[in-house]
Amino acid sequence: MSKVHVNGFPCKALKDVVAEDFFFSGLHLAGNTSNKQGSAVTPVNVAQIAGLNTLGISLARIDYAPYGLNPPHTHPRGTEILTVLEGSLYVGFVTSNTDNKLFTKVLNKGDVFVFPQGLIHFQFNYGTKPAVALAGLSSQNPGVITVANAVFGSKPSIADEILAKAFQVDKMTVDRIQAQF
Repeated sequence: MSKVHVNGFPCKALKDVVAEDFFFSGLHLAGNTSNKQGSAVTPVNVAQIAGLNTLGISLARIDYAPYGLNPPHTHPRGTEILTVLEGSLYVGFVTSNTDNKLFTKVLNKGDVFVFPQGLIHFQFNYGTKPAVALAGLSSQNPGVITVANAVFGSKPSIADEILAKAFQVDKMTVDRIQAQF
């Protein structure tokens, strides 16, 4: 393993680089959507393809069960462009404070939608058939922060009184939500 790292990932000497450093196989396989959200993301970023390091691009396949959701999340290091390959999706993103304006659209096969870097966004399959999308991202390592997981599933937990005040609910409600994570 190289002692030289760029963006936190090892760099190989040119003499050690092989074709497999630029290859991934698996996007033809549907992800397992039998989970609480009914969606599965198959990432193809620098963690899967070492040769992506410093190139500023990655992608992901997202599979959605009927009524499946890719829950509100953000990519702190990349803009996302989503193309629907099969089915239909209701998608949207929210602008930053103080406007918090919601932009939504129903996408059908072949439609494309852009989620600006760092903004909270989601995709929902409102249909009775599975849906599949392909997302391109403007970073080899865009990161992902799922809002509910980060807020209600942090380790250690954010104090109940803080979450109760932030979400304007009682502590019992916070406890019930945290128990899901």
